[in-house]
Amino acid sequence: MIAVVIDDMGLDRARSERTVELPAPLTLAYLAYARDLVTQTGAARAAGHELLVHVPMEPGPGADPGPNALVLDLTPAELHRRIEWNLSQFGEFVGINNHMGSKATADRPVMAAVMIELRARGLLFLDSRTSSATVAQSEAERHGIPALRRDVFLDHDPSPIGVRSALLDVEEVARRQGHAIAIGHPRDTTIDALAEWLPDVRTRGFALVPVSAVAMRLAAGSARASN
Repeated sequence: MIAVVIDDMGLDRARSERTVELPAPLTLAYLAYARDLVTQTGAARAAGHELLVHVPMEPGPGADPGPNALVLDLTPAELHRRIEWNLSQFGEFVGINNHMGSKATADRPVMAAVMIELRARGLLFLDSRTSSATVAQSEAERHGIPALRRDVFLDHDPSPIGVRSALLDVEEVARRQGHAIAIGHPRDTTIDALAEWLPDVRTRGFALVPVSAVAMRLAAGSARASN
């Protein structure tokens, strides 16, 4: 099973629309502060893709995560308001993942507040793993939230060769552990590489799935292990 997640959706309309045109199912993570999200996400759903909210969270020094980001110095009330705001800009999503967030995902109180909100709504959390110090997945598990983590960044090296090499890494991870979650961005090189790779992925023995299918696989495996 391979789940391909595309982050930062919604701001660059042209590239976001090109991404929606790729073979489904992808999992598309839209920033809540993008414009016309009901129209954009509706088109993505109609094309057969799954949705996440790409929630901005506090990064390291010098980076701007955008408006209504989850940052460490917020009061509990303001943190709650911002979580609710991010989750109210469009519908029919299965969960969230972090936009930036190397500092926020390493903070247990912030992550606990996030997971409490997700649990109340029956949503999953995908840890983009922007920091090796992340506690997001462990906090999700502690709060009973379906918890996933990114295996491969597709465009850490955004060159055509770099993205194609990362797709080979995705296949290797899927062979080794039974599933792989890849995260990329709506960039021309990424879109072009996926347009070439996606039509043949099934013939190579892989199932292209939404990220929620990986969550269900892991939950089933955990249930079997506990019985």
